[in-house]
Amino acid sequence: MISLLVFVVSLLAIVNVSKGLFTSKILYHGSSNYISKDVFWFNQTLDHFSPYDHRKFQQRYYEYLDDFRIPDGPIFLVICGESTCGGISDDYITVLAKKFGAAIVTLEHRYYGKSSPYKSFTTENLKFLSSKQALFDLAAFRQFYQESLNLKLNRENLENPWFVFGISYAGALSAWFRLKFPHLTCGSVASSGVVNAILDFTQYDQQIGESTGPECKAILQEVTKLVEEQLDSNGEAIKTKFGAAELKVDGDFMYYLADAAAVAIQYGNPDKLCIPMTEAKKNGKDLVDAYAKYVNEYYVGSFGVNIKSYTQQYLKNTSVGDRLWWFQVCTEVAYFQVAPANDSIRSLKVDLRYHLDLCKNVFGEGVYPVVNSTNLYYGGKDIAGSKIVFTNGSQDPWRHASKQVSSSNMPSYIVTCDNCGHGTDLRGCPQSPLVPKGNSKNCSNPEAVNKVREQMIGYIDLWLSECHSEGRSSM
Repeated sequence: MISLLVFVVSLLAIVNVSKGLFTSKILYHGSSNYISKDVFWFNQTLDHFSPYDHRKFQQRYYEYLDDFRIPDGPIFLVICGESTCGGISDDYITVLAKKFGAAIVTLEHRYYGKSSPYKSFTTENLKFLSSKQALFDLAAFRQFYQESLNLKLNRENLENPWFVFGISYAGALSAWFRLKFPHLTCGSVASSGVVNAILDFTQYDQQIGESTGPECKAILQEVTKLVEEQLDSNGEAIKTKFGAAELKVDGDFMYYLADAAAVAIQYGNPDKLCIPMTEAKKNGKDLVDAYAKYVNEYYVGSFGVNIKSYTQQYLKNTSVGDRLWWFQVCTEVAYFQVAPANDSIRSLKVDLRYHLDLCKNVFGEGVYPVVNSTNLYYGGKDIAGSKIVFTNGSQDPWRHASKQVSSSNMPSYIVTCDNCGHGTDLRGCPQSPLVPKGNSKNCSNPEAVNKVREQMIGYIDLWLSECHSEGRSSM
């Protein structure tokens, strides 16, 4: 036992080569509940597609080796997505790591957090920020980490079985990594994986209405109508009521109010929104006041949204990280949550023109999401990969950008319950704030969550076994 502990500690040292989400703005709201926060650095290539550009940048990563079965245990590569990566989250993947004797490694996405090649996020400097570059980052890192492990174990050209996980945009990256680099992973889990780029994502608003139920939906629609009327009569006063006087553009303000409702549904907290609103309606209270109370106390107070991030002037500031995901949205994937023409919850001010104007205003002329090219490159919902498990929460508005229909060697599961939102299978209920180990006990239907997890485990076990039988491990 002592020698094993010594090995793990020394392994931690050898791979440290140097010290150098959502609402519409962020697909996946990260976690502050970590099992590992020790930082390591990898010298990453800036442009994987140029034979002439040899520049590098420091990319942050983390590892967790407490459950690693030496020497042949699998390595779980958990992809960090469109936010700062502060460590390895204590979600259901840690339970899986213990079950399979796996090491966990997590790589921060280029440009986000402390893994940026530039201090200034000008449009020109953001040209290397893309999912395609990010996938090659993962491939290069995977090679580096495996070689480091082989060096420590005094072996050559042998590999542990790798398995890739991701939630939301990182879930899409997980699926795309298996698609583009099938020889580098035994399989992947794409939890709420948004693999289908969509220009006018009306299904998002429609799912919010379906998930809240007819009573709450009607109340939210009434709130939108009342707020729009007050915008016309005294815009400054209504914005001040929501603590958002700085949102000078009405479209930005209405986008902010739409996101405030969506976040409760997306992250498995529908009661936080619908209970106070239905009670206010039944008791004859002012609905706008009731909604302002919810927004100020929950969306700003508890969830911690930065209201400034909804101002286009703020997004034009080349020093702020909020530009990063918007750049990916405005160039690759869109996912523009526009108001449907009929029966929408969000304001009709939040339309396709609003989003396209935002992209142009924030990043300049010529910035436009090439969703057709993105879907041609990856396949969209018709992705032609293999050994990928797709999972989605039934209440999650993002599931309509995911693959929800099973195909050969790519099973897809919907976790059905009243608070099953974004990443339920890996994060439990609610999805934010994170419950340790992704515990499912607070889900309205824990059995549904656990059943999908059992099916997921079956595929992980099968595909890891196939990797072993093919000789793609140290056995």
